[in-house]
Amino acid sequence: MVCTVTTAMTTITTMAVITLPDSVGIAAAVALIILLATKELASAYGGSRLKLLGRYLMIPIIPLLLLFALIVVTKIWEAT
Repeated sequence: MVCTVTTAMTTITTMAVITLPDSVGIAAAVALIILLATKELASAYGGSRLKLLGRYLMIPIIPLLLLFALIVVTKIWEAT
């Protein structure tokens, strides 16, 4: 019984450690897609407030683009 519980806990811990970075990467990619789509929609309409919103959305987009590039580089690095 103790061996089964220990094995199950080890498996759960290993799964949590492996999937945590992946889930952060997925969340960053989804946030980047949402922000880019919102920026494009805001810039497409003629209102000055929406164009201003489109410019301000570049503030979180740039770090997310850098993070996305880092994720791609690390995935390529792991594959080789």
